[in-house]
Amino acid sequence: MKKMLLMLTLVCSAAFMVGCGSDEKKSDKTGKEGDKKVAAKGDKKEASGDEKAELKDIVDTAVAADGFETLVAAVKAAGLVDTLKGKGPFTVFAPTDAAFKKLPEGTLESLLKPENKEKLAGILTYHVVSGKVMAADVVSLKSAKTVQGGEVAIVVDGSKVSVDGAAVTATDIECSNGVIHVIDTVILPKTE
Repeated sequence: MKKMLLMLTLVCSAAFMVGCGSDEKKSDKTGKEGDKKVAAKGDKKEASGDEKAELKDIVDTAVAADGFETLVAAVKAAGLVDTLKGKGPFTVFAPTDAAFKKLPEGTLESLLKPENKEKLAGILTYHVVSGKVMAADVVSLKSAKTVQGGEVAIVVDGSKVSVDGAAVTATDIECSNGVIHVIDTVILPKTE
């Protein structure tokens, strides 16, 4: 498993180096050192016609960005690559690698096992909302129904936004099939 994750990290890193363009608008909305690379690599506002043609889908955008290696590995393990490369549109609240490190020890390793594929898919689809919901729209919501079926709570406090308690650290990373908002914590569906 460690060899597989190491190999996946190397492949993602190579894809990142090849896939990054120098024409992307760079900004850092977070002020947090750990999230600057994520915001700087993919934070793109409204795209014009030519830019839209160059946009990557959600999966390829995550692969090309710095800080989403764990998310990409989880999407692959859950069998969601084709779905998130699909037409959409989707809004993804994407946890960073640092967010996954906050999970209790052994949790991620357990979720990545083939026998936990369904549980992992449920957690990941809890991070996805159907439709393209830009930051300007998110701030007017109190909740949003996820593809998993549950609802995430959205709280706006001044200029800070959180989704189920996870801070939104970068917004409006446009993709050809939706948008990504970066969050600092993996959010978990409520269990009944």
